[in-house]
Amino acid sequence: MSILDRPASAPLEPFRAVRMTNNLHVPPSPARPGEAPDFSYLRVTPPGALERPIVTVSATETLPLATGLVGVLNSEHRAVGPWDPRLDPQTLLAGLRFMLLTRAFDERMQRTHRQGRISFYVRCLGEEAVSVAQCMALRDTDMLFPSYRNQGLFITRGKPIGDLMCQLLTNTRDMCKGRQLPVFYHWAAGNLFSLSGNLATQLPQAVGWAMASAIKGEDRIAAAWTGEGSTAEGDFHQALTFAAVYRAPVILNVVNNQWAISTFQGVAGGAAQTFAARGPGYGVAALRVDGNDFLAVYSATKWAEERARGGTGSTLIELVTYRGAAHSTSDDPTRYRPTEDYRHWPLGDPIERLKAHLVTLGEWSDAQHAALVSELDDQVASSWKDAAQYGTLSEGPRLDSALMFEDVFESMPQHLVRQRELLQAEQD
Repeated sequence: MSILDRPASAPLEPFRAVRMTNNLHVPPSPARPGEAPDFSYLRVTPPGALERPIVTVSATETLPLATGLVGVLNSEHRAVGPWDPRLDPQTLLAGLRFMLLTRAFDERMQRTHRQGRISFYVRCLGEEAVSVAQCMALRDTDMLFPSYRNQGLFITRGKPIGDLMCQLLTNTRDMCKGRQLPVFYHWAAGNLFSLSGNLATQLPQAVGWAMASAIKGEDRIAAAWTGEGSTAEGDFHQALTFAAVYRAPVILNVVNNQWAISTFQGVAGGAAQTFAARGPGYGVAALRVDGNDFLAVYSATKWAEERARGGTGSTLIELVTYRGAAHSTSDDPTRYRPTEDYRHWPLGDPIERLKAHLVTLGEWSDAQHAALVSELDDQVASSWKDAAQYGTLSEGPRLDSALMFEDVFESMPQHLVRQRELLQAEQD
């Protein structure tokens, strides 16, 4: 029986308790290296089983949605229930294309790092629907505060992947002018805030931006993303407090991919209760969503967007997904979890599920899918070739070192003026 077919009342397997001699409870990982993957802890609700309330519902009344799991696609790849956004095939195909391009870019950059051609990278394997579906549900004028696994936001908004590659190369076309670590992109024209390596810091920033938008009488909203592990940070709780008190037009997204680097989500409190359930306690509406179900992610985001733009308040969305790859290129997940456990994730792969839905509708085929994958692979290869012309780690051209003095002070302090002059003298 598929996990999508499991009745909501089906008993859940308990977490394996690990207790120290002083009775201190230490949340365990469900499976360790060398063991079979174990996802019996996953709390699910059958697709279509949860009601879709009006967007003006009180935060308290969303608690069942915060502890259940909003889903649309069933095990037969059909859309069911009140959360079905009823998207037309063209929109679904656009979403599939964006997800496939994100994955093609992702896979190419991983290989490129292994070849020593970029210094660092963070993959988003298995989380493509989170970025793509949410971005498509929002307006281009809305302000997005991404995390480092949200490259799909940039791709869906239309940022050329060659520009992302140049940032990874820190070359003469680097949007950050060499001042940010690789993958810390930004795009002011596309309303994408600069990434921060310290997760949760951007949640209060997003709330503040949303409050400013409301003060100015604009209808633009903000959305921010963080991981489940960083919900243990003070920034998360401060953001929820301000969002609740001022009814800020913001969507706060917790991407629960089960792992905070090598720490299982139970350590951040996921074993005791869902992360979404924290919202109603603060007075913030909350939804817990199947993050690998493109239709469910889109629909939930649209609900939260309408709520925020209508002045009712903010929404906390927990997107239940799985980190299919390492935390980053500096990480080895085989040291703390079973090998290839992603292949056993009960909620499947977001791309394969949307593809199967389109095939079921008669709007797609395996041949068309293979042709699109090949086309996007060629696009990524061409973009890389173009990006490398502006410099690589081993070959020029190089960034002008004098750029370090720009874009910081309106009027440059004298000690920096002297340093710039010394640098110029050395270069001459």
